[in-house]
Amino acid sequence: MASLPLVVIRPEPGNRETVDRARAMGIDAHGYPLFEVVPLPWDAQSPDGFTGLLAGSANVFRHGGAMLERLRALPVHAVGAATADAARAAGFEVAQTGSGGLQPVVERLAAGRYLRLAGEERVPLLPPAGVLLETRVVYAVRALCLPPALQAILREGAIVALHSGEAAGHFAKETTESNLNRRAIAIACLAPRIGEMAGKGWLKTGIAPERTDHALLALALQMCQTV
Repeated sequence: MASLPLVVIRPEPGNRETVDRARAMGIDAHGYPLFEVVPLPWDAQSPDGFTGLLAGSANVFRHGGAMLERLRALPVHAVGAATADAARAAGFEVAQTGSGGLQPVVERLAAGRYLRLAGEERVPLLPPAGVLLETRVVYAVRALCLPPALQAILREGAIVALHSGEAAGHFAKETTESNLNRRAIAIACLAPRIGEMAGKGWLKTGIAPERTDHALLALALQMCQTV
């Protein structure tokens, strides 16, 4: 039986990066971004009184614009390696790099006042005692419709990589509205919450053992060969 292709729907530039990694692993990967990241106007105010920055996405530094300059003296607590790399590329010092979501990063923060730079859609956080969070929304992610070329691939059967809960929910909605058969589509999810938001009825739902692109692609490779 021929292996199924992998479809990556995350926004750019992450889409191209994931597709390139997948192809280097021998996966028949196709990039179809179903989201567009756009900057939003925001006010950085003064960094005085803040202990550090909290960042849950590399998009904070890719789309934060000129206001980031005012905050460069604050150390960054990043959700993961990609966000930490984007922070350093923007000239920030990284104090902490997480690996399992933003909540564990928050739980390790020292007492203080932190500025959370985030997208319009974001995960609620529960800070520990002594940690105060203030949020500034610096970007938004706009969902796009399934293009006809992607619909054709999905009708023939494919694995779809899902990097976020928002992507899972939007993809599920689009497949329903496009009258696609979920039994022809398997999903590879970065975390359990993502699989839950995608809903049921898929050919197979796989959950990566770690919240990294490498772990997700290793799962996708296995699924492409066995589903």
